Amino acid sequence: MNKAGHPLHLKSDKQPLVLLGIIGLILFLIFQVFPSTASISSEVKTPEMITKEAAISAAERFAQEHLQYSRTSSTDKPLVTYQSRSDVYGYLSKENLLREYNKKFESKYPYDVFRVRLVQADGVALNVDVHMQNASVAGFSYDLPDSSYEGALLQKGDVRNQMLRLIEGEMSLTEKMSLAEPWLEREGYSLSNLKQITKEGEPGLIYQDPEAKIGSSQLQLKFSFEDNQLRSYEPVFSVPKDHTAYVEKQTLNATLLTLLGYGLFTLILGILAIVYSVKTKAHTSFKRGIFLAVFLFVIQMLNTYNLIPVFQAEGMSDAGIMGMMIFYAVYSLVFSALLYFSLVGGSGLWRKEDGLNPWPRASEAGYGSYVLESMKLGYIWACILLGAQSLIFIGLNFTLHTWSTTDASQSPYNMLYPWLFPLMAWLAGISEEAVYRLFGIKMVKKIVRNTFVASLITSTIWALGHTLYPIYPVISRPIELIIIGLMFSYIFLRYGYLTSVFAHVVFNSILMGFSLMMMNDPFNLGMGIFYIILPAIVGYVIYKFNKSRVAKTI
Repeated sequence: MNKAGHPLHLKSDKQPLVLLGIIGLILFLIFQVFPSTASISSEVKTPEMITKEAAISAAERFAQEHLQYSRTSSTDKPLVTYQSRSDVYGYLSKENLLREYNKKFESKYPYDVFRVRLVQADGVALNVDVHMQNASVAGFSYDLPDSSYEGALLQKGDVRNQMLRLIEGEMSLTEKMSLAEPWLEREGYSLSNLKQITKEGEPGLIYQDPEAKIGSSQLQLKFSFEDNQLRSYEPVFSVPKDHTAYVEKQTLNATLLTLLGYGLFTLILGILAIVYSVKTKAHTSFKRGIFLAVFLFVIQMLNTYNLIPVFQAEGMSDAGIMGMMIFYAVYSLVFSALLYFSLVGGSGLWRKEDGLNPWPRASEAGYGSYVLESMKLGYIWACILLGAQSLIFIGLNFTLHTWSTTDASQSPYNMLYPWLFPLMAWLAGISEEAVYRLFGIKMVKKIVRNTFVASLITSTIWALGHTLYPIYPVISRPIELIIIGLMFSYIFLRYGYLTSVFAHVVFNSILMGFSLMMMNDPFNLGMGIFYIILPAIVGYVIYKFNKSRVAKTI
């Protein structure tokens, strides 16, 4: 890290770093990219993915042939979102049954589907689940206007059952069976070969196929009803109760760790950043962080806007979506303020107490060359970090038997413009390096009087903000990111804020870029590559615009 008032320079022996970077990149490609050895962080995707247009055609054909559906108008394009039965996938993943399931059952009972939402002339929404590879229909459900069915599912025990029975219309078991039998016959099932699970007086109707079993999971044919009519049909494999209880407990723990370990301490850091921005005002500038704070806000709002299909798939009204946008606008303003004061206060603290310059100004001589060198080091370190992450995943798999499941809420398939998704790499890199490295390390060091302990504490706070990812046990992700966070801390302390930002942005851009490239269309493939090289473009453009300032020894 440079001293304040001294010429800008970054001295580093790149040769050993480049070698480590090459090794890291190879490990990443082997363990996280190549499908045959994909790690726990990668979703399994096949190249025969159908298009959303093909899913619409399959859903409309099914609905017209079997559910008397007619399109409201030629201009109403159905909504298509990616949905996943994450509980089923998670159980199969945990028990190492995915390969067997894919071979025996996945073609007819997929855990990943395109859900096509068709709006009928009477305002009723029909959701048709379409297999993402072979375009077969894997189930359907109706969303009736002003329905309280989804609300009833949130209840528990007798209250839940009583509400569902009222919503059904107090149907008898015989009436339910008469509505379900035509669908069972259509699917090729014989009632004599099925076991009826539901009893008289219980909501819904469930049949079980004793012949279709994997592990402790069995195929269940589930029907639900509303206003004396069939509401949904879903063939799905059951999830053992002990697995569901385990996931629920882990999710509760993850929520507490996020709120208390991450949220509370990040809020404290934010308050302290405001305080020390004022206390170090003679050593910092209140103008410099404005652009990055505004940039962060814009990215946050673009990401929220990009997730509108997710809100629509949940049946949210236009007013509800607007309310969600307003909520995220307020949240983004708070988060942008946190970034702003972390930049101002962090820069001031290092300059005032240590005479160091972790975040140089563009007006300083050699700034262009400094940024260019920071970018180069960022790419090298990003490759090293990816290799380290791959080794950490292997270690977690052998020690904690870490497993993961799917999460449709943040999938690029559910975004208006998937190509905007990797912009989040810049949000994370700029903001997290400012809060937890630039400001956090120095602030905590004032309390603990030790740089490593301060780095460990801030890395832990940062890591706990990632516990709600569907990776189990939930302690797995914090362990991974504490190690990664300590590496980011070293990069920051050794080279400064800009290098740590470039390393973080490149690291995330590669991960997100590959996610985009796996969508299997030329445009997103090109955009994925573009985002991976974007940090290099940004670094070079800044260098060119500041080249006229005389550079010192580098």
